[in-house]
Amino acid sequence: MDGVSSPDPRPASASGRFTVADGTIVHRLGFGTMQLTGPGVWGPPADPAAAVALLRRAAELGVDLFDTADSYGPEVAEDLLRTALHPYDGLTIATKAGLLRTGPGEWHPCGRPEYLRQQCEMSLRRLGVERIDLFQLHRIDPAVPADEQFGLLAALHDEGKIGAAGLSEVGVDEIERARTVVDVATVQNRYNVVDRASDDVLRHCTEHGIGFLPWFPLASGRLAEPGGPVAEIAEQQGASTSQVALAWLLRRSSVMLPIPGSSSLAHLEENCRAAELQLDPASVEKLDAAA
Repeated sequence: MDGVSSPDPRPASASGRFTVADGTIVHRLGFGTMQLTGPGVWGPPADPAAAVALLRRAAELGVDLFDTADSYGPEVAEDLLRTALHPYDGLTIATKAGLLRTGPGEWHPCGRPEYLRQQCEMSLRRLGVERIDLFQLHRIDPAVPADEQFGLLAALHDEGKIGAAGLSEVGVDEIERARTVVDVATVQNRYNVVDRASDDVLRHCTEHGIGFLPWFPLASGRLAEPGGPVAEIAEQQGASTSQVALAWLLRRSSVMLPIPGSSSLAHLEENCRAAELQLDPASVEKLDAAA
């Protein structure tokens, strides 16, 4: 792979929708809840009422895919979602399990099937639902046979506790291994305009219709500095650098489902407007070649 050309040879509109699983259709620009927790993704936010208001505003703006995890807080973000949006009419809630938290900045893979099942049950309770729309393995635990972790996802699906299963921070071989055990609806890897290490994974997801949720989607680094291509295009378009970064992601592949997060209402509204930003072919080509 050259790392420059788009993983998706088909043109992808900046807006549009995507069918995640079981016929569930979402807008392609979602919202990630990690930043709604305290510093280090630990503890509650300084202003829980403001966090609830922000989630409700996101839904008002048309966001219908909300990504969270049991480890955000831990347990804080799921509680905020329930307070703000339950019973989630018309919304898709995605959560994750498989990272054990022991303190700020401390994340430990834990993929024992009994632990994952326990966390699923607790997420069901916190979210106030009988079925989780999308349940993702936050990390594959190297200390536990991978097939046991995938098998637990399959069992939860068969029992009706989850609607679809996803993976996070995986390679192509791991996706294919998982698909021999359970249907993989989504993959969540780090990906942005300056970090394209998962280009091969994105291409694989595009070819197989697997939703790709890029985490840390707004990173632009030096490209957003004055004179950089992101900054130049933002100035030409009358947009922010974050909007350009998101619009590029949405154009990159038809399976791309960015989930930018924010604790600011202004930033939330700015990010949502990225779905309306149409990058011309020359701008897309410049950004494709920039990393």
